[in-house]
Amino acid sequence: MFSDLITSKSRVKLLNVFLANPTEMFHVRELVRRTKDEINAVRRELAFLEGKGILNKEPRANRVYYSLSKNYPFYFDLLRIGSKNIGLGEQVLKNKVKLGKIKYAMFSGRFLRKIKDQPDEVDLLVVGTVVLPELALLVREEEKRLATEINYTVMTEDEFDFRKKKRDPFILSILAGSRVMLIGDEESMLS
Repeated sequence: MFSDLITSKSRVKLLNVFLANPTEMFHVRELVRRTKDEINAVRRELAFLEGKGILNKEPRANRVYYSLSKNYPFYFDLLRIGSKNIGLGEQVLKNKVKLGKIKYAMFSGRFLRKIKDQPDEVDLLVVGTVVLPELALLVREEEKRLATEINYTVMTEDEFDFRKKKRDPFILSILAGSRVMLIGDEESMLS
């Protein structure tokens, strides 16, 4: 959790807003509404984050907008951390016991960056003995929040291992792409 590492509650709230919407720009007043913080606290944290290179500041007409900086050296690391603290990733980790025995759970990198080229692209892969209704409920809630469909695939360990050994094109395409592991060891998944 960010709150384990960052002592400023306002900064944590701001980072959560930006990481949940990595491609969007926000005006100061919108950030005040979303974080429910005082405007001075939001401005102070925005100045800090901009000074560190985490945020870009862009004046437009008489307003100033902020967005995550893709040039920040730890941009993708922040996205990875955010994926486990916000939205579906947070819910999967929080409800891990209810979801069954998950060996691996991973998001595609394109899903985290909100890049959707092909509608059949897999956003989430879950391997193990999974309680499907519980997972489906979490996915539906996130789909409502994001106002978009989430493509997910669930398979048993045996099916995953079999398809990986047979060099199944579907599995190979998932494993060849960028990913963020929510649960499990990436090295053991790939070997």
